[in-house]
Amino acid sequence: MGGRQGEAPKKEKKELDDDDKAFLERKKAEQAELKAAAAKAAGKGPMGGAGIKKSKK
Repeated sequence: MGGRQGEAPKKEKKELDDDDKAFLERKKAEQAELKAAAAKAAGKGPMGGAGIKKSKK
C-alpha cells in the first residue's frame, strides 16, 4: 500500500515581505500586551463584587 490517506503535502516556507513582517511584529506586540494585562488583572479580586442580587421579601 502507498502513503497514508489525507496526508497534506508539506508547505514550502515562503519569503515574507515587509507587510507580513510588520503584521507579525504587531501581532507579537499585541499578544505581549494582552499577557501583561491578564497578569496584572489576575492579581486583583473580582471586578464588580455585587454578584447576583436577590430580592428581599
